[in-house]
Amino acid sequence: MKITDIKVFVTCPGRNFVTVKVYTDQGLTGVGDATLNGRELAVASYLKDHVVPCLLDRDPMRSEDIWHYLYRGAYWRRGPVTMAAIAAIDTALWDLKAKAANMPLYQLLGGASRDRVLCYTHAQGREISEAVDAVGARIEQGYKAVRAQVGIPGLPDVYGTGSSGVTNTAADSDLPKEEVWSTAKYMPRIPALFEELRAAHGADVHLLHDTHHRLTPIEAARLAKDLEPYRLFWLEDTVPAENQDGFRLIRQHSTTPLAVGEVFNTIWDCKQLIEEQLIDFIRTTCVHAGGPTALRRIMDFAGVHHVRTACHGAADMSPICLGANLHLDLWVPNFGIQEYSGYTDEMLSVFPHAWTFSDGYLHPGDAPGHGVDFDETLADKHPYQRAYLPVNRLEDGTLWHW
Repeated sequence: MKITDIKVFVTCPGRNFVTVKVYTDQGLTGVGDATLNGRELAVASYLKDHVVPCLLDRDPMRSEDIWHYLYRGAYWRRGPVTMAAIAAIDTALWDLKAKAANMPLYQLLGGASRDRVLCYTHAQGREISEAVDAVGARIEQGYKAVRAQVGIPGLPDVYGTGSSGVTNTAADSDLPKEEVWSTAKYMPRIPALFEELRAAHGADVHLLHDTHHRLTPIEAARLAKDLEPYRLFWLEDTVPAENQDGFRLIRQHSTTPLAVGEVFNTIWDCKQLIEEQLIDFIRTTCVHAGGPTALRRIMDFAGVHHVRTACHGAADMSPICLGANLHLDLWVPNFGIQEYSGYTDEMLSVFPHAWTFSDGYLHPGDAPGHGVDFDETLADKHPYQRAYLPVNRLEDGTLWHW
């Protein structure tokens, strides 16, 4: 079998997605996600101009060799653009390989370790009462786990704190939105939120919270300690993780479980965090961490150190990424939870899928491959629109972590 063509598509059915489709001389195809929110065209160019010419006429079954060819062969390793491009090719090749074997991807990985995949979704409000009601609505929909966020008094809506969980869409603006942040106003608000959530919804629902990298280590330690009475499933992305030592201070002061990793690109970004058990959940995901080949290595490494998996699953990654994640989730022994923020009907029409949701759980389905397809004709009706993620400033104007 030979690769005869690789096409790169950029489409915007509500938000931008980058999709790779690998074609072979035996008629089999595979698709992968290469979306990098706010930098989509950089990945598309990397693929079309630098990767695709190197892979034509290669054997698609040699996915391991191709992964190392793209990673080691570029010399300039790692980084979000490179790893998203590698992830797209790798995901497409695993999809193709599983189709050739006529089995779902999870079977090719070693088979299922569970019957279904626990997932969490998002709920938020401008006021605590609104957030409490939003979490209740999610519980009524069958969710067993909910990430809760709330607005901060004296601040305009910031990502994850307003009435909507959407970050940005292509229709919002053609330049980055600038948000305003105050840690001092945020810190007392969050324990008050979770006190009300536990009073309203009891101890059985799993509650999560995302600080979105905005705190310093000592601030994060204080918040994690303040939240201990409410038994969070986890506290997510407390500090910017470039300095992995920052998590040591948080760990010393609190037993609140910690999760991080959605912006990580390789195993090297989380090596110390996992080895020293400074986190409880690793949130790396297929499209940002180099595809199934790389992600399953991170997952296995985490399992040796009592760290569980929790793939990032925001809507700024296409349904292809979620489909591939779900196959890994079903297989991996040290699974924790899967984020599921959902997609619009418009998005799902471009990406027909085999995965299903029921009663708080997801299943990848048993279609050969990863179970997500791509409608090229429909995608053409949704052209790319430039869009950015927001940026964040403190009240004095200092650029801060978003």
